[in-house]
Amino acid sequence: MLSLPTLTSLVLAAASAVMTLNSGDFSSGGTIPTAFMATDCGGQNRSPGLVWANAPKNAKSFALVMHDPDAPIAGGFDHWVVYNLPAATHELAVNAKLSANQLGTTSRNTADYYGPCPPPGPPHHYTLTLYALDLAHIDTSMPLTASQLEQRIAGHVLARAVLRATAGRP
Repeated sequence: MLSLPTLTSLVLAAASAVMTLNSGDFSSGGTIPTAFMATDCGGQNRSPGLVWANAPKNAKSFALVMHDPDAPIAGGFDHWVVYNLPAATHELAVNAKLSANQLGTTSRNTADYYGPCPPPGPPHHYTLTLYALDLAHIDTSMPLTASQLEQRIAGHVLARAVLRATAGRP
């Protein structure tokens, strides 16, 4: 039988294990390097490397959305929509190669990564949101947009982690 102090310590330790999302390519709140920007903006359009930790043990898959709320279009711009990442996945390599059933449609209407390409002026803010899901697979005959994905996963999100960064052009 566990003592009350031991039980309290275990509960606090479990509560402090918040899912995290990080990149070795830029820090949280930092600047996204040019290599990860769209070729239209002088970049190489490479997706950043990402790593996550402390996902819920009962997660069956992961999904990810990269969004620019500052884009000059209604609702902002979705740069990357990813889903059906297996539960054993805890990272995406730089320039990740994903299958067709893992890539959703960006605001550019393509199923791929489209790097930041803000207009000249103040830097834009980019939010990468990782979702741990209780769904093993999201069935779809067509790539999902970010809003379609978010509708499909509503009620199935076990945890989320956010990584924020900026990118700009003079």
